[in-house]
Amino acid sequence: MKVSLYVAVAIALIVGMSLSAQLDAQALSEAGVTLSGAITKQSGTAAPKADVSNRNATAEVTREGPPPEETNRKALEQRAGKDAAKLVLRSVPSEALIYIDGKFVGSTPLMLIVPPGKYKVEMRGQRDGFGERLVGLLPNETQQLALTLELRYPAKVTVR
Repeated sequence: MKVSLYVAVAIALIVGMSLSAQLDAQALSEAGVTLSGAITKQSGTAAPKADVSNRNATAEVTREGPPPEETNRKALEQRAGKDAAKLVLRSVPSEALIYIDGKFVGSTPLMLIVPPGKYKVEMRGQRDGFGERLVGLLPNETQQLALTLELRYPAKVTVR
């Protein structure tokens, strides 16, 4: 009885991995992502097949155009106009990823030229550090923001 249960679980895992790989490959293919390596697309209407026997297979994802942070940063700068404000961003530790209103714009230290207004600035560190602040900028204002990143989830919890 135990052996047949183990065999059934093993078969379910193998079928699940194969189906998952096929669905992932199909989703990437529909999104226009080019893959090279173990995952290949077959001709016809059948879903792409994946070779799951090679656990060390790698897939290379190619994308065209500038990176997203450059695109988002340029979009902010284009909207800035003649009354542009400057926002100088720093973090401790440095090299934090910066998100303005939820869009990735680069890493610290960074100077942004933005239109006057209110912005939600988030910084995410390399090791779970996090900081956020709401910033209001007036026309032609330069504002510096330095955040000390703190752990979102404490390493120790004290129960009394």
